[in-house]
Amino acid sequence: MGSAAGVSTADIRHDWTRGEVEALFALPFNDLMFRAQSLHRKYFNAGEVQISALLSIKTGGCPEDCAYCPQAARYDTGVKAEKLMALNAVLDEARAAKERGASRFCMGAAWREPKDRDLDSVCAMVEGVKEIGLETCATLGMLTENQARRLKDSGLDYYNHNLDTSPEHYGDIISTRTYQERLDTLDHVRKAGMNVCCGGIVGMGESAKGRTGLIATLASLPAHPESVPINMLVRVEGTPLAATAPLDALDFVRTIAVARIAMPKSVVRLSAGREEMSDETQALCFLAGANSIFYGERLLTTPNPAADHDRALMTRLGLVPMPSAG
Repeated sequence: MGSAAGVSTADIRHDWTRGEVEALFALPFNDLMFRAQSLHRKYFNAGEVQISALLSIKTGGCPEDCAYCPQAARYDTGVKAEKLMALNAVLDEARAAKERGASRFCMGAAWREPKDRDLDSVCAMVEGVKEIGLETCATLGMLTENQARRLKDSGLDYYNHNLDTSPEHYGDIISTRTYQERLDTLDHVRKAGMNVCCGGIVGMGESAKGRTGLIATLASLPAHPESVPINMLVRVEGTPLAATAPLDALDFVRTIAVARIAMPKSVVRLSAGREEMSDETQALCFLAGANSIFYGERLLTTPNPAADHDRALMTRLGLVPMPSAG
């Protein structure tokens, strides 16, 4: 491996320095893509993409102040607060997602943290979705150790709790939850024996060093997240970040590639923001090592490309759905 990026001969590392990750971002684009694709092929079938579905099981009314989020109660975004969905309605959505080709079903709730009575309902949803034959993921906010164990006992495969951005940029985005609280929840999930889904959002006005800091922090966790969603900011009217200048598409592709190199065995998820990406940008993301997308016309409350468009793009690129792990 090239010394310019400061990478040792071992692929899986947890001691990435900011300087080493910054050197990856600074590589000539073709060299970066070659490095990322080489590692991607070492650990994955390069022609497979995991198809995931994401359902908002409890929408709006969140007390947090995440500057990107249309579900925050303090922002006027047109998102109305709703109650937790009924079990049968969630299972109907899961069956429909499976019929559309999804192998993974993610459930999101706009909470700071779940109440125990709400967790009873979510655990029942997890059990039902598992019976349908789908891999399960949930994102419900902060968890205690006991709540994490309960979700694990219900059969939850993955818990999502993103770091969102670098430690130094975090205070500009969120004030109602600390970075350490996010790390604590990840620790509770790990101790419970669940897989971790943890990534971030780029294009929130962070500097290039901010993107470096996010990937360096993720790659230096004691165990790499098994799932790393990389989101492009969806600028929603009414949120503080609505007028943020869009991130250059190639800078986004670079972020995917650096995530792939720094965390070679993780599934890198091309997540929010695909609605505004060209087919060519998405193709470069797959070349850079992204191997999962969310299927369906909505991601929680924001638009997502139509499933038929995704199928057509995958056909054009010769990509096939990753087989279910269930």
